[in-house]
Amino acid sequence: MDKTREDSVRFAGGTTGKLSIFFGYAAGVGKLRAMLEEAHQVREQGADVVVGCIKSPVQSRTAELLGGLERLGEKEEFDLDAALRRRPQLLLIDGLAHANAPGSRNAKRYQDVQELFQAGIDIYTTLNVQNIESLNDTVASITGVTVKERVPDSVFDGADRVELVDQEAEDLLPGGTEPWIFSLENLTALRELALRRCADRVSLRGGHSGRSRGEYCTEEHILVCLPSSPSNAKIIRTAARMARAFQGRFTALFVETPDTAAMEDADKRRLRENIRLAQQLGASVETTFGEDVPSQIAEFARLSGASKIVIGRSTVARRWPFGKPALTERLISAAPNLDIHVILDANAGNGYHYITRGGGRTA
Repeated sequence: MDKTREDSVRFAGGTTGKLSIFFGYAAGVGKLRAMLEEAHQVREQGADVVVGCIKSPVQSRTAELLGGLERLGEKEEFDLDAALRRRPQLLLIDGLAHANAPGSRNAKRYQDVQELFQAGIDIYTTLNVQNIESLNDTVASITGVTVKERVPDSVFDGADRVELVDQEAEDLLPGGTEPWIFSLENLTALRELALRRCADRVSLRGGHSGRSRGEYCTEEHILVCLPSSPSNAKIIRTAARMARAFQGRFTALFVETPDTAAMEDADKRRLRENIRLAQQLGASVETTFGEDVPSQIAEFARLSGASKIVIGRSTVARRWPFGKPALTERLISAAPNLDIHVILDANAGNGYHYITRGGGRTA
């Protein structure tokens, strides 16, 4: 088993607790075993170590390692209040991306971890590459399955330490607990994605250049447009990956029009979800008002110094009455000097309704 360790800055800029993530590309690479082995080493040095929750079943060697450690409880669901009362020096929590049971104080386990971290407790936890928010669409394109349990990129990037637990893809075949992943092609692609995401994290934190947090390596400024399209999450994640790759600024823009107030409740809900996702992925969310959406986007891009615009366009063939162009064509015309990245999607491009100079409404 090949393990690569990276050091980084404090998770979430928090207090005295530290976060270590044992990171892999699929179930079975050995994340849990690596976490338990290191926990035993820390315990032998005199630290107070407690197991908060562990998924079951576990392999025999893992069960042996687990047997030598104090456990907070035998249930897979994590008891946050019990952990805060027990307050060990180091707490082991398997499955950082896990969705908590209904009625829990926090919806997600990573939110539990944030509370523990802020309380000064060090955390060891496990995570797979398919659970990182910005990679959700990429993983879906590899495996054909959309993963619902996801962790914000800021949690991964802000961890004190990420230990990549690696294993040859061939060694995981045949079998596995996630059959939709376990083909050699899928495993190889996910392994490459995990390696690349770790490298991106080091680059983002300035690991090779001595840059402090918040400094950018380029002058790139990525601007993503926020309609209420149900598929806009894919466009937002694409823009976030671009911003990370260029280590540039990331802004999400919503253009409010006279039609915004009359939006259906479902569209308003999707818009709020898209805004939350953009913020979660590190975007600064801005709003402008105007009837001509392409002109508003182009003007905002000019004033804010955006270098690239990311927008969605429907892949569905449509005929525009009286030759009126789609939003993307209008935007390309309004901002001829900017790089405009059009993300083709079957459901994109339906969220904005704007007034054309000829008086008609289009999208």
